[in-house]
Amino acid sequence: MKFATLRATQADGRLLLVSRDLRYATYAGPDIPTLLDALERWTEVCSELEHRYEELNTGRGRHAFPFDPSRCAAPLPRSPQWCDGSAFLGHGRLMEQAFNTPPIPDFETVPLMYQGASDDFLGPHDDVPFVDEAGGIDFEGEFGVVVDRVPMGVGAAKALSHVRLIVQLNDWSLRTYGQREMRTGFGFLQAKPSTSFAPVALTPDELGPCWRDGRVHLNLEVTWNGRWFGHPHGGEMNFHFGELIAHAARTRRLTAGTIVGSGTVSNAAGDAGSTCIAERRVIETLGGGAASTAFMRFGDVVRMSARDVERQTPFGTIEQKVVQARR
Repeated sequence: MKFATLRATQADGRLLLVSRDLRYATYAGPDIPTLLDALERWTEVCSELEHRYEELNTGRGRHAFPFDPSRCAAPLPRSPQWCDGSAFLGHGRLMEQAFNTPPIPDFETVPLMYQGASDDFLGPHDDVPFVDEAGGIDFEGEFGVVVDRVPMGVGAAKALSHVRLIVQLNDWSLRTYGQREMRTGFGFLQAKPSTSFAPVALTPDELGPCWRDGRVHLNLEVTWNGRWFGHPHGGEMNFHFGELIAHAARTRRLTAGTIVGSGTVSNAAGDAGSTCIAERRVIETLGGGAASTAFMRFGDVVRMSARDVERQTPFGTIEQKVVQARR
């Protein structure tokens, strides 16, 4: 199934079912008003949602209308918890150099993870406000999963059975703040503004063979102001999503609707490019002694879309402009 959330007067919007080709949508119904409600009652409502989804895709759905991603909020406009990992170890090693921090113990055996703000996610076409350009505005293309209730101490294999939805996201970062906050040992706060999401969240079966081994086997294509920036493949995760979920649930339960991110999608092969500016800047520094790519400016536009072998975009597209925040 594919889901989206239409903006509404209610903070959590109105839940939509979206056709497989992303052309049409229909309301999930008054009995399932939001995606968070559906996740909290998944075993109760799943069959009904599947029935309505099948009707939508076969042209039998009542009250279907053209799907407009520009009217969408994030699939979950707010979530009980947002935990972002760093599952692409090549990227992690480069970030150690970017932040000038010593090597992290157990880096290759224990996932890195931080807890981000989950109360104010951004939709796929929202302008992204920042106070000024001095913070080192950066984008970070990622994949993520949304889980149902996960028990404390769950194993990695069992954890994968708790994945209900897969999402595509942009984990915005302010690199100037990040350098200071990394040195404090307390983790990110000001360095991590609201995260943006592609319009569509989908059940794992919708990806077919592109969802296997707890990884999203799709290229994540990124352009910046209309120019190619990278298209790395999600299959190179060193820790799969089951391992990331198990890490988050090691000492606590996870509530239904918790989102777990992959961290910045990154490939060892240099010809795949990058999904964040900081990584490119480190590569430039290592190769030529100095970074030549600046961070984002007001008016810049970033576009992200995961594509399959047929060039289809199962999650839709994130396309956003950086703007100056009103004071």
